[in-house]
Amino acid sequence: MTGGADPGFARGRRLRSTPAMRRWTAQTRLSPADFVLPVFVKEGITEPVPISSMPGVVQHTTDSLRKAAHEAAEAGISGLMLFGIPAEKDAVGSQADAADGIVNVALQQLRADLGDELVLMADLCLCEYTDHGHCGVVTPAGVVDNDPTLDRYAAVAIAQARAGAHVIAPSGMMDGQVAAIRAGLDSAAYTETPVLAYAAKYASGFYGPFREAAEGAPQFGDRSTYQMDPPNAAEALREVAQDLAEGADAVMVKPALPYLDIVRQVADAVDVPVSAYQVSGEYAMVEAAAANGWIDRRRAVLETLTAIRRAGAGSVLTYWAVEAARWVR
Repeated sequence: MTGGADPGFARGRRLRSTPAMRRWTAQTRLSPADFVLPVFVKEGITEPVPISSMPGVVQHTTDSLRKAAHEAAEAGISGLMLFGIPAEKDAVGSQADAADGIVNVALQQLRADLGDELVLMADLCLCEYTDHGHCGVVTPAGVVDNDPTLDRYAAVAIAQARAGAHVIAPSGMMDGQVAAIRAGLDSAAYTETPVLAYAAKYASGFYGPFREAAEGAPQFGDRSTYQMDPPNAAEALREVAQDLAEGADAVMVKPALPYLDIVRQVADAVDVPVSAYQVSGEYAMVEAAAANGWIDRRRAVLETLTAIRRAGAGSVLTYWAVEAARWVR
């Protein structure tokens, strides 16, 4: 087109012409408060242990975790999600609710250090604590037994709340887990402790590096009978609705990037906070590509985080939480 301007000719470039212009017109913004940092704390180590498949991420000692928590608070992120690796495992995951269990000790220390400065979230599952690596009690036939597992979850929730967790975050995907945990917390006078349900957690191929980090890979079979099947979307909404009916205060979708459509559908369907977990495989892919010089690391990290927030997640669990917070504040 030449000559005079056509009044029907849209020029979107007018609003993209400078960095300041793009900041002004941005529809999705990132801030430190959007991020939650998943952390691993391991019993019986004297120095942090690097995780080979997740460059920059470690299994912490309790002392190194306390330092990392202070750095996270200074960066302005919202909270931490704690995962523990005990020195001893058994069939029922006894260390998950032991007063001297690694996560419960870490929670006590962090709560004493930080008070309410960060939201301390305790992942509630048994896979890191069981010798078979499944998320619940297993029958002699090798099947995860749903209802006895609920009793274990309630006991673990009480122990975590007693240790100082601000939020209990059940991730085992047992049917009825939120109701059992809510009843357990209420019976122990933790009526004000909220539950963040891993409501739509898929049986994903993107969890591989996490299993190195948490040392919780199943020793037989897989988790496809209790985690969600990737092709299913409507089922995610049913799982979310069930968890909310059982008393969940907030819900999570996991993984994040391969399930942005689910994040959007859940965010549109509910009126509670929605989180999304940018899982270990998502992290590892970006780090590996950046290490090979194939992508711009910082740009890719921020783009993925923006996509998750744009899809509707109010907060993002990400291993880049502290680094990204420093970039965007």
